[in-house]
Amino acid sequence: MTKRVLNVVTNVSHYNDPSHTTGLWLSELTHAWHVFAEHGYEQTLVSPTGGAVPLEPRALRYPNYDKTAKAWRADPEKTALLEDTASPDQIDPAEYDAIYFTGGHAVMYDFPDSEGLQSITREIFERGGIVSSVCHGYCGLLNTRLSDGSYLIAGRKMTGFAWTEEVLARVDKLVPYNAEEKAKQRGALYQKAALPFIPHVVTDGNLVTGQNPGSAKATAKKVVEGIEGNASKERG
Repeated sequence: MTKRVLNVVTNVSHYNDPSHTTGLWLSELTHAWHVFAEHGYEQTLVSPTGGAVPLEPRALRYPNYDKTAKAWRADPEKTALLEDTASPDQIDPAEYDAIYFTGGHAVMYDFPDSEGLQSITREIFERGGIVSSVCHGYCGLLNTRLSDGSYLIAGRKMTGFAWTEEVLARVDKLVPYNAEEKAKQRGALYQKAALPFIPHVVTDGNLVTGQNPGSAKATAKKVVEGIEGNASKERG
């Protein structure tokens, strides 16, 4: 049977200060999408409220704007996908083998408190499906609790955009909170690479997380390993 991945994207277009725009960091979607497509997986885009997805302007400039992102924007069918995403209530978690939370600072606002996304994530995780995120995507896991009431990330090794990287990106005064610190407060065993902006992926069971934009491809490959591993168990 064809495997399916649910890609989560944002609906938010600016920081608290409307003069500072943000949105989806496009390459974090396109790198992963390319990896999943190579394996023949079906993919769906979902966002907290459904509908249109704004793009982070900084992700559309060199060196962040790479060939996968350019190819996406040059493809009318692909761009149309970001104009009309599904909402959580349109998604049946049972149909998906993995969920992948993309990033961009925008997700800090609409990912954490989406009960619809939390419900989907919990169901996928508790039946052994792969829950994954890259960069700020882990903000979508911060408030997700399991059926026993515990935080999904509590006691689990994981990573995501580091506070050091926020400072170096000069957005530490704009972001609404310190995501790294919040993850630690929820009991996550947060890890990061020795140097900022270096690709870094952490896997803990069926939880797969990447630290920054450069980690998207490697994160997706680890998600594939998890999906294929689960498929082998089913066959065995």
